[in-house]
Amino acid sequence: MIIKRQIHQTTHSEREVPGGRRIVLEFRAGGDAIPAILLLPREARSAPGALLLHGYSSRKEHMAEGVGGSLLRHGIATLAIDLPLHGTRADPLQAQAARNPLALVGLWRQALKEARLAMRYLAARPEVDAGCLAIAGYSLGSFLSVMTAADDPSIRAVVLAAGGDLPGGTPLAGIARTVADPVRAVRKLNGRPLLMVHGRQDRTVRPEQAERLYAAASEPKELRWWNAGHILPPAAIDYAAEWLRNRLG
Repeated sequence: MIIKRQIHQTTHSEREVPGGRRIVLEFRAGGDAIPAILLLPREARSAPGALLLHGYSSRKEHMAEGVGGSLLRHGIATLAIDLPLHGTRADPLQAQAARNPLALVGLWRQALKEARLAMRYLAARPEVDAGCLAIAGYSLGSFLSVMTAADDPSIRAVVLAAGGDLPGGTPLAGIARTVADPVRAVRKLNGRPLLMVHGRQDRTVRPEQAERLYAAASEPKELRWWNAGHILPPAAIDYAAEWLRNRLG
């Protein structure tokens, strides 16, 4: 039997922004407090919602101010969180210790657990339609997004920016796949819409990694290429926001 703990929230600030409200908060359910930025459309009632997961060395503000702002203009609520060791949770000493492979596995599992909790929190907000949820991740966040969506059927649409399969050809690749396998995860989407946006010159998550993951996914799916590297242009963000709006109604 699975027992879900009650989620506790602390609000730090709230202000009006173009198109709605910006709330800085943190929430927890027995573990670490998770810092977050919640963007709500003005007078939101049962608005679609999306969880936003940032990339390595990034933070929640980058997702909230980028794709979050674009989605807000489309009437979609978003929740951007700081992943472990990122943003306001940065800890140089803990980051040093995390170079140990076992510690990295622990952090990955913690990040997955927190992403699932964040989806629960977003669905519980009275302004958000719990039956109309999506997830969007960039780079590291894209790996977490597809893994989270694989086990959460409430997620109706998935956006992966600069994401793909794990890199191959290294001694650690097989070991890493026992902990995180994007290909296995994307096959579990079972027909839920998938959008991948990627740069043709990306040298961090290479185009062939994106192509492998895309090939493993079932329809409906779309892989949209941009003449860019690992940092995607604003046009890619706007395209993803409009795509989500169309999928979430």
